[in-house]
Amino acid sequence: MSSLPRTRIRHVALAATAGVAAIGLLSACSYGSKAADATPAAATGGSSAASGPKLSADSVRIGYFANLTHATPLIGIQNGQFQKDLGATTIKTQIFNAGPDEVEALNSGAIDIAWIGPSPAINAYAKSKGAALKIISGATTGGAELVVNPAKIKTVADLKGKKIATPQLGNTQDVALLNFLSTKGFKENAQTGKGDVSVIRTDNSLTPTAYSGGSIDGAWVPEPTASKLVAEGAKILVDEKSLWPGGKFVSTNVVVSQTFLKAHPDVVQAVLKASVDTNAWIAANPDAAKKDANDALTVLTKKALPDAVLNSAWSELSVTNDPLAASLQTEADHAVTAGFISKPDLSGIYDLTLLNKVLAAAGQQPVSAAGLGAQ
Repeated sequence: MSSLPRTRIRHVALAATAGVAAIGLLSACSYGSKAADATPAAATGGSSAASGPKLSADSVRIGYFANLTHATPLIGIQNGQFQKDLGATTIKTQIFNAGPDEVEALNSGAIDIAWIGPSPAINAYAKSKGAALKIISGATTGGAELVVNPAKIKTVADLKGKKIATPQLGNTQDVALLNFLSTKGFKENAQTGKGDVSVIRTDNSLTPTAYSGGSIDGAWVPEPTASKLVAEGAKILVDEKSLWPGGKFVSTNVVVSQTFLKAHPDVVQAVLKASVDTNAWIAANPDAAKKDANDALTVLTKKALPDAVLNSAWSELSVTNDPLAASLQTEADHAVTAGFISKPDLSGIYDLTLLNKVLAAAGQQPVSAAGLGAQ
């Protein structure tokens, strides 16, 4: 399957244009194994000291990844927009490799709000019978590809017998790969990764070395990891956008602990305002935003992305306030096909009340929960 052509980053989809038990995604996922300790945002190159009106919480703990698919917190914390909107409420950040660890941290009370892919959010909500979290905003669409060694894999059929990496057992790209393989007739064990194709769960930071060393033959990964592999000579076999109507699908959401949402709605609304404000700034300043994202990644990973990798990765994704809720049920169906869960009841998984309040204040149209909103 050929990939879609790379294009310049699209403008942010403002409004609707783009449309409590500690329960982890899977019992095999242990919280903290791939996460940095929580630290004040300023320690990760983020905002200035907290100042301004006091909200109902002294601090808010925000989790996200050192990935471009989490561009909004990367940039908004880096340039101070989040701290400006949160006033005297201190931001503490925690960085994760993939969603299963992050959602376990959210459910255990280690973080309050998180940027996360749809699959871990879906499974946490389903397994907690609707008690674990709420999706409160969109964040990103696009930015995930299956990239492979062209000397070994030229067609989808050539995947048989090969080793393909994903970031973590049960994360969004892991589910996407397993669903894709199932639709192409490959037989896989979702838990072990064994089957016609060997699925190797590998930390994103280690995937480029694993590829260059020959221990994997490709990977289904988010940006900028996919573009790092392309810089190592890999080729895009499947751009995930090509699998979705109009190329639109949710790749990152914003979620919140229901406990924190009930106790501190003003803080949650301030975080959402920061997200909307940051997305608007990205739309108006795409080149500066790209530089800010790279600066934030440099602080977090100790290494800047080369220009070629940054430009390639940045062109593959779009930030959006719209959660693209209509695609969430399809994401859940993929998890069922992959063998991770039984068909879940997602009724009430969204609570877009505060987001739509923020959008209305900014003169923007409300976004839809596609029938899966809070009652």
